Amino acid sequence: MATKIRLQRGGRKGYAFYGIVIADVRAPRDGKFTEKIGTYNPNTNPATVDLNFDRALYWVETGAQPTDTVRNILKSEGVYMMKHLRGGVKKGAFDEATAQKKFDAWKENKLKGFEAIREKDAKTKKDAEKAELEAEKKMNEAIAKKVADKKAAAAVEKAEAEAAKHAEETEQQPEEAAPAAEAEAPVAEVETPAAETETPAEA
Repeated sequence: MATKIRLQRGGRKGYAFYGIVIADVRAPRDGKFTEKIGTYNPNTNPATVDLNFDRALYWVETGAQPTDTVRNILKSEGVYMMKHLRGGVKKGAFDEATAQKKFDAWKENKLKGFEAIREKDAKTKKDAEKAELEAEKKMNEAIAKKVADKKAAAAVEKAEAEAAKHAEETEQQPEEAAPAAEAEAPVAEVETPAAETETPAEA
């Protein structure tokens, strides 16, 4: 029976999560499988792989054919590297201790690369948050300035209105005082001439 190492889709819509399974080549993609040897989550950076290394190596050495995606995953996890080193041990090129030492050195370099990626992502995220904070700060300052200008304009308008009202009251005061002055003015007495008495004509 031809055996494949393939991905079996899981997770929810918009968030795919895969199982790494051993299945018959004739089985449907998400159908029956022989063994599950790990999981693959492409939603993280770098992608998260949880792999049973020994079982994956066993199936690769027994001739199971991975899909292109699974092959890349197994290469990234060092399965093919270990297969190559074990082939060298079988040929007598070096012993198992040397093979393990080479594999550990390869794995350490790989982990350093992952750490560099994580640090870069963390820095990018931090810079983005800082830029967003600065933009928000500038926006708040602009809003505060706009509010302050509006209040200042309202204060000036109020002061001008009060000044105009005061000026109008000042203009009305002399007009109101004039009738009062006229009312208080003394009335001049008019002298009437004394009536002349006519003397009766002498008879």
